[in-house]
Amino acid sequence: MKALKELKKHLKPGQVYRRCDLAQWSNAVDRHLKKLVEEEILQKLSQGLYYYPIKASFGSVPPEDEKLVSAFLKSEDFLLNSPNLYNSLGVGTTQLYNKRVVYNHKRHGSFMLGGKVFDFRLKHKFPKDLSKEFLFVDLLNNLNELAEDREEVLQKVKEKVLENFDVQMKKTVNAYAGERTKTLFNQWISEESLANV
Repeated sequence: MKALKELKKHLKPGQVYRRCDLAQWSNAVDRHLKKLVEEEILQKLSQGLYYYPIKASFGSVPPEDEKLVSAFLKSEDFLLNSPNLYNSLGVGTTQLYNKRVVYNHKRHGSFMLGGKVFDFRLKHKFPKDLSKEFLFVDLLNNLNELAEDREEVLQKVKEKVLENFDVQMKKTVNAYAGERTKTLFNQWISEESLANV
């Protein structure tokens, strides 16, 4: 009991823990985890992943996606994205997707964490934060996965991009666009240059 009390002292509401994180404070980590889950102090999210819920008047607050992913990857080096964010670009995408995309250097595949599906994708390069420019590039990189009319979306992206094409957009394309996306951008830019001659 004393050892369990000692372990509880290290737990903070709102945090996600890996089994190995807690092992440093426990001499019987599996037994203690079982007890903490039974007492509803911790929630088991997936194999080896636990959450100390924050209690609110309407029930437990679910863990933040960033904390979930960070604990799962044992890293802060990732970019969390969602196809729903394309809807903010004003290019005719309106679908809502129940998917979170995680660009990272460690894992690949779909994983259920805390009742949510995360699509982990290995990428050599991704920005530290999401930007409008990156969302345009990402949308084109993943155009085949969209449920909308692709030709229509493509036309609207072209208009928006050409209206606002600047150094930042060019850098983003060079850094993060796939070959097909780069070709599209280059084609649009040369068409625009010819039209302005």
